Amino acid sequence: MERWGFYLSGIQYGICEKEGEHIYHQPLNVETGEYGERRVLKKEEEWYKKLGKMDVLDALLHTEEYERALASNPEGFQTAAGTRYEQKSETEYVEREIKFPQDFLVENGRIIAFVTPARDCCSLLVREGYEDRTILPRWKEMYQEPICRVRPAQTCMVPMRDGIRLAADIYLPQKEGPVPVVLVRTPYGKSKDAEPYYRFVQRGFGVVIQDVRGREDSEGEWLPMYYEVEDGDDTLNWIAGQPWSNGDAAMTGGSYLGYVQWAAAASGNPHLKAMLSSVCSGSPFVDVPRRGGCFNSGMLAWAFAVSGQRMDAEKMARDDWDEVLSIRPLEELAPKALGYDVPFLRKWISHMDCDELWQRGSWKDRFGERRVPALIMSGWFDDNGMGTTEALDLYADYDEKKVILGPWMHSGNANYDIHGFALGNNALRYDMDLICFAWLEHYVNGVDNGIEKTPKVEYYTMGSNEWKSAENWPVPGTKELVLYLDGDGAENRGRLTTEKAFAAGADVYRYDPKDPPVHIIDLSENELEVPEDYTEEEKRKDILCYSTEVLEQDLTITGDALAKIYISSDCEDTDLVVRITDVDENGRSMKLADGVLSVRYRNQFTYPEFMEPGKVYPVEIRTTKLSHTFQKGHRLRVTVTSGAENFIFPNRNTRDGFNSVEMKTAENRIHRGGEYASRVVLRQEI
Repeated sequence: MERWGFYLSGIQYGICEKEGEHIYHQPLNVETGEYGERRVLKKEEEWYKKLGKMDVLDALLHTEEYERALASNPEGFQTAAGTRYEQKSETEYVEREIKFPQDFLVENGRIIAFVTPARDCCSLLVREGYEDRTILPRWKEMYQEPICRVRPAQTCMVPMRDGIRLAADIYLPQKEGPVPVVLVRTPYGKSKDAEPYYRFVQRGFGVVIQDVRGREDSEGEWLPMYYEVEDGDDTLNWIAGQPWSNGDAAMTGGSYLGYVQWAAAASGNPHLKAMLSSVCSGSPFVDVPRRGGCFNSGMLAWAFAVSGQRMDAEKMARDDWDEVLSIRPLEELAPKALGYDVPFLRKWISHMDCDELWQRGSWKDRFGERRVPALIMSGWFDDNGMGTTEALDLYADYDEKKVILGPWMHSGNANYDIHGFALGNNALRYDMDLICFAWLEHYVNGVDNGIEKTPKVEYYTMGSNEWKSAENWPVPGTKELVLYLDGDGAENRGRLTTEKAFAAGADVYRYDPKDPPVHIIDLSENELEVPEDYTEEEKRKDILCYSTEVLEQDLTITGDALAKIYISSDCEDTDLVVRITDVDENGRSMKLADGVLSVRYRNQFTYPEFMEPGKVYPVEIRTTKLSHTFQKGHRLRVTVTSGAENFIFPNRNTRDGFNSVEMKTAENRIHRGGEYASRVVLRQEI
């Protein structure tokens, strides 16, 4: 009989035993601190998947099969079912082409542990007797005391300053005296997927999981982003006043759960001592839903899922997105696509410019002098990456931060392969939750564990597949690399040069909103910034392409890019979309970063400034972040166009923009050289 232990954040949540073809287990009862009765582990068991995304049954049933494959293929193998593993080191193998992989560790040809990284946590299934070969000793070093039991959850209605009450589930450790609290504020349902938060309670923290205003059991209007500064402030004050609270709080979570952290911090609340910010959403006109003033159609899957009082993930998956996105006016989109109106979408559509509705949700602009120590985690392909950019800008001169930027999507530390873009076998990390807990212990509990002395920034460079460190972001020591648009950008003939052309020129394309260029994503996946092969798309006549010469040596770019484009048009408004791609020896053009802007907002977002036909205007567009080595023999490419179907609603080239029923074809002219030298400014590692 083989015996295995399942761990999350160093806590053992299950005992598993393998007898022949049968798998038995004893899950931990977090309230009693005891393991349950031994029973068969069935396929429908959700305990371990909810805790740490690992399919324990699948791992244990395939152990011998993997070991046999390793015996004949030590560099990696693929099973008949299509499961593919590659060797990372002498003792480590990673599972490719799957989200939440089940990597494994080996010793003398025997699998001793499975590891599943997932955003800011990491689960571990380890064979008895081999615990010290894993990350567990580092957890034992951090925590000497036994884990706490979890008191049964209590639900409270927390009053806000305007009388609205928000529902919160409270989980407390069974220990004497008041405790520090980890606050989670969510639009997805406080009672859903609460299991991963047990680990905070078992380490001595109270946990409060609250439905944000208008969601699940909370009262009030559901208007995303609008109320979160004040509601976060009121909730932290309420927590600090409870007898079970010692007055110190931290916050954790990703995406919208990251947004509400920065919103609460913007209030200046003195009780918030630390943040664990994953893939945080940013200000409305910088990130979502109005990226660069455009309307982000790619977020409709999310909007549909949260369109009712309770989260309904099934509404994200549709096979008729093309038809849905074409509905105009946009006020009719939700009623026609869902069969009912969505009030927050209707309100968003009715506020074209960045007025009070949107400004109130801009946490970066609402920040005062007080900063909160923040662990900031995101990825190059995070579709809320501009939110992290805002956080990095805000904290550029603040030392109490740690930043981890990986080659990840919005789902975080979870994939080695993204839409045909293969990352290195070191792309995922097993220590994210260890760093998170060290951050909390230091900044909330005052433990001298040295986390503040570790590098301020850790980031992964794609192409060379290296993890690097720096003392700030942007990375000190990088130099400005200016690449000018030159040559005929149509039909892939444009050039990127380091010298500005003296002779003025221009490239013209016709942008037809009835047939816009495509942003290559699957809306149902709800991942909007994924890398993708744009080789065929770039053959369109309404996409201008500018490429460097074939690189004679590796070129590493780390940071975001600033595109300064000079445009004239025969229409009053249009959008600009800029992409950065890596073109390999075979001509495959893989998108790495992008930026979008509605030209009417080229100077600010509060009111439109329409173009006059034929007049030249400078437009600056900031792209998403990246760190990538363009290898020798490759080319760096910049493309310019005016549409990104699926990502943004096409600008109809009229004053009504994306919500116009009328459509005009725009003849857009991108100027280069001479007085109007369009260019892209990058940061090069030297």
